[in-house]
Amino acid sequence: MRRPISIWALLIAIFGFAIISAPALAKKPPYRHHQLGTPGTPTPGPVSGGLLLIGGGDRNHDAMHWFFGKAGHGHIVVLRASLGPEIGEEFFNDIGGIQSVETFVFYDRIAATDPKILASLRRADGIFIAGGDQARYVRYWRGTPVAALLDEHVAAGKPLAGTSAGLAILGERLYAPMQGGSLSSSRALAAPFGAANTIEGDFLHIALLKGVVTDTHFKERHRLGRLFAFVAKAQADRKADQPAMIGLGVDESAALAVEPDGAGRIYATEPDGGVWLVDGAELRNVARQGPLNAPRVKVTRLLTGSTIHLPSGTVENPDFIGTYSAENGELNQLTY
Repeated sequence: MRRPISIWALLIAIFGFAIISAPALAKKPPYRHHQLGTPGTPTPGPVSGGLLLIGGGDRNHDAMHWFFGKAGHGHIVVLRASLGPEIGEEFFNDIGGIQSVETFVFYDRIAATDPKILASLRRADGIFIAGGDQARYVRYWRGTPVAALLDEHVAAGKPLAGTSAGLAILGERLYAPMQGGSLSSSRALAAPFGAANTIEGDFLHIALLKGVVTDTHFKERHRLGRLFAFVAKAQADRKADQPAMIGLGVDESAALAVEPDGAGRIYATEPDGGVWLVDGAELRNVARQGPLNAPRVKVTRLLTGSTIHLPSGTVENPDFIGTYSAENGELNQLTY
């Protein structure tokens, strides 16, 4: 008499060993690495410090040429926590003028101690932090060798760039949606000290952005109100002898190129692409319960003919200087 065939024997007979070696059982690596060009070649030109603060959206090629020039037209490392090699391909194949570009896509905090990544960051002439979810950057990098090397890179007089989430993490204090989602201006104004306004600190320590909170996709996503809330909460426990913090919002159609001395000018892909500066002086000592109330907050807008000096926030040739009020969570423009 024939013995009954077990279900496992039947599956193996049908699918062979594929059931054992299925890709679904493979462990996801802590990061992916992509490379174009040769990182070991000499850097053609001198390397100089600088920050390129990009609001998101398409990258302005003139701004990128400025950044590549600061990097001596040498070797760029792109850091990100989603997608793949697309930005590196754009830099190397479409914009050009660099020797190599390496992209590291992080999936796990353990990657922030990987010797290969750390070696690439140490030899990088310029580092570019891509967009995505800034909460991932905080979880993966804060308190790790990657964060320390980013600080060291800037302190050594090498250029650093960030777009969207990559810009949002650069200030002394930062908004990172640790609970998921993204905070709208209306929700932020309704509860500036609420749990949803997750302001983080002790991440990066960039001298030119000390006392600064950044935001991105600014006019396109109507984020002035939430930058008020960011600044209010970020400086809630700031010592009285320290200057008020400032909020720096960058439009999608703009990039702010900051020289080592702190002087910054705008590259814009559209005529109205610019930068918004929120003076935090009137956002100190506001009530920590309920909606935001601040009677007279100074807001300065900069376009391509303007210059900003960081970290002080002084401005030459502003497009306008206005006064706004926040009353019971509603934002109103008082003067233009």
